[in-house]
Amino acid sequence: MISVGMKELKEKLSGYVNKVRRGEEIVVTDRGKEIALVMPISRERRAVNGLVSKGRATWTGGKPARHKGIRAKGGSMAKTVLDGRR
Repeated sequence: MISVGMKELKEKLSGYVNKVRRGEEIVVTDRGKEIALVMPISRERRAVNGLVSKGRATWTGGKPARHKGIRAKGGSMAKTVLDGRR
């Protein structure tokens, strides 16, 4: 994990963004104190963002909430997971 001060991050932002694209995580510091973490967006988060942008779900940072109208077919998720473990 890379650690970088805000001033250097501003000066070399595109280079650090390229590192994040390659999967690295960057800790941003201000006067030696860690203040932020810059990391790649996960596939799961992209999927949730897609549902939110289409109006099919809401998300405030916790567990995403499905809107009525999205229905899962088959058994419960717990049953599916347990069946997959056998």
